[in-house]
Amino acid sequence: MLTIFILISSCLFFYFVGYRYYAERLDHEVIQPDNTNITPAVSQNDGVDFVPSKPLVLFGHNFASIAGAGPVIGPIVAMHHFGWAVTLIWVLIGNVFIGAVHDYLALMVSVRNRGSSIAEIAEHTMSGRAKAVFALFLVLAMLLVIAVFGVVAAKTLIAQPQMVFPTFAIIPISVALGWFIYSRNANLMLSSVVAVLAVILCIYIGFQIPVPLPDDGVLGLSPLMVWFVVLMIYAAVASVLPVQILLQPRDYLSTYILFGSMALGMIALLWVHPGLNTPAYRGLFSEEQGPLWPMLFVLVACGAVSGFHSLVAGGTTSKQLAVESQGRLISYGGMLTEGVVAVITVLLVGGGLYWVAPAAGGIDMETLGFRETLKSGGWILAYGHGFGNVVHQMLPFLSFTFASMIAVLALNTFVLTTLDTAVRITRFIVQESVGRKVFLFQNKYICTLGVVFFAYLIGTTDSWQKIWPIFGATNQLIAAVALFVAATWLIAMRKPTQVALYPALFMVVTTIGALAWQSYKFYTQPQPNLFLGTAALVLIGLALFVGYEGMEALKGRRETLATASSKA
Repeated sequence: MLTIFILISSCLFFYFVGYRYYAERLDHEVIQPDNTNITPAVSQNDGVDFVPSKPLVLFGHNFASIAGAGPVIGPIVAMHHFGWAVTLIWVLIGNVFIGAVHDYLALMVSVRNRGSSIAEIAEHTMSGRAKAVFALFLVLAMLLVIAVFGVVAAKTLIAQPQMVFPTFAIIPISVALGWFIYSRNANLMLSSVVAVLAVILCIYIGFQIPVPLPDDGVLGLSPLMVWFVVLMIYAAVASVLPVQILLQPRDYLSTYILFGSMALGMIALLWVHPGLNTPAYRGLFSEEQGPLWPMLFVLVACGAVSGFHSLVAGGTTSKQLAVESQGRLISYGGMLTEGVVAVITVLLVGGGLYWVAPAAGGIDMETLGFRETLKSGGWILAYGHGFGNVVHQMLPFLSFTFASMIAVLALNTFVLTTLDTAVRITRFIVQESVGRKVFLFQNKYICTLGVVFFAYLIGTTDSWQKIWPIFGATNQLIAAVALFVAATWLIAMRKPTQVALYPALFMVVTTIGALAWQSYKFYTQPQPNLFLGTAALVLIGLALFVGYEGMEALKGRRETLATASSKA
C-alpha cells in the first residue's frame, strides 16, 4: 500500500502545490502572460523554425524534448546510492520550486526576446563575456549529449533487435500525422488515435520480426557503429526539416508512447502495489558517489531540475508558442509531468527489482536483482526489468520480455527525440554566436554538418566516457546560468527576482560542491585521473564566474533602477 500512497500523494502535490498554487503565483506576480503580445512564432513565422503550433502538439514536442532518458536514469542511480526516500523528496521539492520555475521562466524570457536563446539573452542581461563563455560551454555540453544519447540508442537497438522496426517506423507515421494535421486540417484526436494504433501495430511487427545485425558488422563497421552512424544521419536530416513536418508530430506522437507506457506502469502499481525493496535511506555518504549533499542533487538531474530544459525552451519551444497564456501548461506543466515520470520510475524499479533475494526463493537475481541488473546491463536494463516485472504480475498473459520491451521502446523513442532537438538547438547557438562574425556559419546546413561531425568523433572514439562523470554537474551549472539570466531580466522589468535568484544561488553552490568533491576524488584515487580532476577545477572556475557575473549584473541593474527612481 506504500507505493499507492506515494504515487497518489506525489501527483496531488505536483498539481495542487505546483500547478495550482506556485505556478499561479508566478503568473500573477512575475510573468503576467498577455495574449495581446504577439509571440515570435507569429511575428517571425518562417515556416521552418518559427511556426505557431497547437498547444497539445507543442506540449508533446516540449515534453518529448526535455524528458529523454533524464527522469529515468537520474532517480535510478540516486536511489541506488542514497535510497528511494531522499530521492523522492528532492524530486518533489526541486521540481516544483526550482525545475518547473526554471523551465517556465526560460521559455517566457525567450518569448519576450524574439525567441532568442538563453546564451544570446545573457549578453544583454549580464555581459558579452558571459555570453561568449556560456555559448562555448553550451556547445561543448550539447555535443556530449548528442554523442552519448546516440551511443545509448544504438546499444538498445543491439540489445533488443525487436525495437528496430518500431523505432524507425514512427518516423514515416509522424510525417503522415503532420501532413494530415497541417495540410489537410484533419481532426487532431482522430488522427492521433490512428497514428497510435499504427505504432502499436509496428511494436507487434517488431516483436515478431527482430532486425539483428551480423556480429562482424556492416561495411567494416561494428554493429554499434552502424546504428550510431544511422542515428547521426537521422538527427542531421530531422534537425533541418521544417518543424511541422517531423519534429512537432514525432514528439507529439512520442508523448503518447511514453504516456501509454507510464499509464500502464501506474495501473500496474495500483493493481499490484508491490513493496519497495530498495532501502529508503542509505546514509549520508556513498562510497562510489560521495556525500548526499551535493551529489544527490546532481545525480537526480532532470527529474528535479535540468539546464538542458532552458535550451529547449529558448531553442525550439519559444519559437512555436502561439499565445503567451499557453506557456504555463506547456513549460511548467511539462516539467511537473517529468517529475511524475521520475516518481513512477522510482516505484517501478524499487518495487519490481529486489535488493536482496526473497526468503521464499525462486527469484533469478541476475534478472530481477537491483544491483545485479545495474552491474550487468546498466540503468536501461534495470528500468525495463522493473517495469516488466510489475506489469507482468498484473497481466500474466503479457510476457515479461514483451512488457520490458514496451518500457525500453518508450525510453528509446524519447532518446531519439532528444537527439535531433539537441542538434537543432546546437545549430541555433552556433549561428547566433559564430554566424554573426563568420558568414559561413550562418548556413544551417554547414552548421548542422559541423555539429554532427564533432558529435560523431566524440561517440566513435569513446571520449564521452572520460567526460561523462562530470556532465551531471555541468548540466546543473547551465540551470544556474539560466536562472541568473532570468533574474537579471526580471529586475530590468521591475519584477520580483527571488523566484529565480534564490534557486540560482543554490544551484551554483551545489554545483561547486559537487565539482570540488569530484575533483578531489579524481586526484586522490589509486590511479589519479588528471584530465577529469583538472576539468572539474575548470568548471568550478566557470561556476564562480557565473555567480560573479550574475550578482554584478543584478547589482548594476538595481543601481540603475534606483537612480532612475530618484530622478523621477
